[in-house]
Amino acid sequence: MELDQLRYFLRVAERQSFTRAADELGISQPALSRSIQKLEEELGQPVLERRSRTVLLTDAGTLLQARAQQVLTLLEDTRAELQDDGQTGRVRVGAIPTIAPFFLPRVLREFSREFPRATLVVREHTTETLLKCCSQGEIDLAILALPVAAKYLEVEELFEEELLLVLSPGHPLVEREKIRLSDVEPYPFVLLEEAHCLTDNILSFCRQRSFQPVVVERTSQLATVQELVSLGHGVSLIPAMARQLDPSERRVYRSLAGLKPTRTIAVAWNPYRFQSRLLKAFRERLR
Repeated sequence: MELDQLRYFLRVAERQSFTRAADELGISQPALSRSIQKLEEELGQPVLERRSRTVLLTDAGTLLQARAQQVLTLLEDTRAELQDDGQTGRVRVGAIPTIAPFFLPRVLREFSREFPRATLVVREHTTETLLKCCSQGEIDLAILALPVAAKYLEVEELFEEELLLVLSPGHPLVEREKIRLSDVEPYPFVLLEEAHCLTDNILSFCRQRSFQPVVVERTSQLATVQELVSLGHGVSLIPAMARQLDPSERRVYRSLAGLKPTRTIAVAWNPYRFQSRLLKAFRERLR
């Protein structure tokens, strides 16, 4: 049994497709199929159930998936530990889309200046995907917003951030000295799609104050939310870090009076994986 066979098997099991797995691995589909077939011959039983449009794990495949992940993780951690000099190596950082473009650039620049021989790899995705990647060792840490269901992961709060009301310049509320949440209630909201935790933060804050916003549009990008607000499609709540990088005069940002909506930014990592000196240094820079 070869390590490449295990890597190939895990990718097919994850993607549930030989075609997608072959594309990501950079090998031909026939070569991938032969590798899996050889693995099954060595084990004396099938590990994958091949169907017309998908691939499923057999009982043996489910066991092999868990064991293969353990084997590869142990080897990766051993290699990293043996090569850990505190200056070279790779740090794989995950961040949700409402944090990555605003918070990460400065952190990455400062860390790269201090550790010029280190390699930083960034992956931007939703909270659910990042937590899964962190658990499986595909990334070293994830920067996200609480709350999270982080089973077997270590989670440390970094800071609390205010969510600002964003309006078009011609909106009736712009002229008000103070804007309360009750003042916003009559107006439609533009929000991110439900997969984004920022939407949960906003809806939860509103529901706790007996207010259910009317959502007229949803999008997958925070920049699109801002543009739709500029065009008068509705109002929204935007993280303060996004406001700091928005030079446009086509939007007005206001802090709500009274109890303010916030979100808590945190970093999560797998404490059961080897923690290199470089990774610990990166976490310290985040703090």
